[in-house]
Amino acid sequence: MRRSALPLACGLLAAGLVTVPSPTPVGATLPASCSVPTSTGHQPSFTYLGRYTVGGLPSGETAAEIVAQEGARLYVMNVASLDIVNIGDPTNPVRIATITLPNDPTSVAVKNGLVAVAVPAAVDTDPGQVLFFKGTRQVGAVQVGSLPDMVTFTPDGSLLLVANEGQPNSYGQPDSVDPEGSVSIIATAPFRGADRRRHHHAEPRVTTVGFADFNAGGRRSGELPADVRISGPGASVAQDLEPEYITVSDDGRWAWVSLQENNAIAKIDVRRGRVERIIALGYSDHSLPGFGIDASDKDNAINIANWPVKGMYMPDGVANYRVGGETFVLTANEGDAREYDGMPGGADVQRAKDVADLSLFPEAASNAALARLNVTTVAPATVGPDGKLTSLYSLGSRSFSIRTANGDLVWDSGDDFECLTADLYPATFNASNSNDTFDNRSDDKGPEPESVVVGKVGRRTYAFIALERIGGVMVYDITDPHAPTFVQHLMTRTFGGAEVGPDSGPEGLVFVPAAKSPTHQAMVIYGNEVTGTAVLWGIGA
Repeated sequence: MRRSALPLACGLLAAGLVTVPSPTPVGATLPASCSVPTSTGHQPSFTYLGRYTVGGLPSGETAAEIVAQEGARLYVMNVASLDIVNIGDPTNPVRIATITLPNDPTSVAVKNGLVAVAVPAAVDTDPGQVLFFKGTRQVGAVQVGSLPDMVTFTPDGSLLLVANEGQPNSYGQPDSVDPEGSVSIIATAPFRGADRRRHHHAEPRVTTVGFADFNAGGRRSGELPADVRISGPGASVAQDLEPEYITVSDDGRWAWVSLQENNAIAKIDVRRGRVERIIALGYSDHSLPGFGIDASDKDNAINIANWPVKGMYMPDGVANYRVGGETFVLTANEGDAREYDGMPGGADVQRAKDVADLSLFPEAASNAALARLNVTTVAPATVGPDGKLTSLYSLGSRSFSIRTANGDLVWDSGDDFECLTADLYPATFNASNSNDTFDNRSDDKGPEPESVVVGKVGRRTYAFIALERIGGVMVYDITDPHAPTFVQHLMTRTFGGAEVGPDSGPEGLVFVPAAKSPTHQAMVIYGNEVTGTAVLWGIGA
């Protein structure tokens, strides 16, 4: 799935293939297995343009988690508000309005001037809402499923899709509630200009796509792949599946929905309002060359190596694009744990040393090796007669993947992200988004690829992948989906200061094609939830 390529060993810095904050870090000595397919032909130029800082929020509150853009307006989602920002001059973004929102809104999207905001209920397990705005004026509200977590329009704007995550509040407790996950499809005509006047008496048409047919004994239960991870204690399939993120095909016919905790994707037939199929994503084998991980935060070293561990992809963000008439789906393989009352141990992950059969995994006896890696204690892990794990599965694969429209794996970046960041930031390798501590996240999910978008610049197509922990955005040339190559790391976080920043914790990410940019130059914009900043980069062909 990967091709061997240029070894790192500081070569990327010397070749000028990366953008790094000042001062430039000293390169690390990396294992020979660290080789990254690197673009050598003509590639676009990247220029830092500016940042928008939310400001004024209480300490500890997240801001700028999700961003959306249309024309000269940038929409920045905060903990209880939506900022509308003029980016006509991207070097000087200026807030022009703020909309106060109830509860903790989770997502924003915009199409043809209509803005949609996902708002969970005050009690997360109750049905949530999508609020619609024209400018700062609310023009409608629609009830959707529990915990709406992401909204996106179809390319023509006629429909809005909503990922209703439906997380439980606990398992097996007297007050436990575990809503079913679902996808809402909302017709937007009643909320649009002249259409709104024509349809002002019409109730919004909402189609709910659920998963109850895949429950045990359901009419489609036989279609559920065995490797789809159903792990909540006592949960049905429909309760356990938790839609996270949605990408819609260019023609609006198909949608792919990440089911993160389930290590799966649902392919949705948008026209018919039904699940076409559920796709089990399988596992990344960290024992294979090119797929290593740094598994310990206590070895005081960069140690990207092969281990007897498989990584569940568990994607958060997803995107799609077409090449030669074929659709490909990209996934940012972050990983996510379930931590609820009623789960054994309170969470579905534990340290390998505490739960593994050490006769099978002697590496798990050493903190400098595999002992501290967080692995799942439930499906797909297997347990021996003594109650100890006989197989090790970690959360996330620390990579991004390219798959066919039906889920077959085409390419995976393997250990690229850890190799690249080790080469670029050896003193703060695998630091978290809230500290500069060396090796801090190696025992968990490493750099945590969070979101991915795709964009075309000139004749070539690029993937942009946000790394939630170390920060910044990885750029790959994916013109050939079978042989992507690394282009740049866009980074504005600096290390060693009194505070983390100026930009840390990227979450939401948008690509702005030149034809839809206020400057007629392509841009990539990403929101940083820790620092409450949105960063704008210009892209020159």
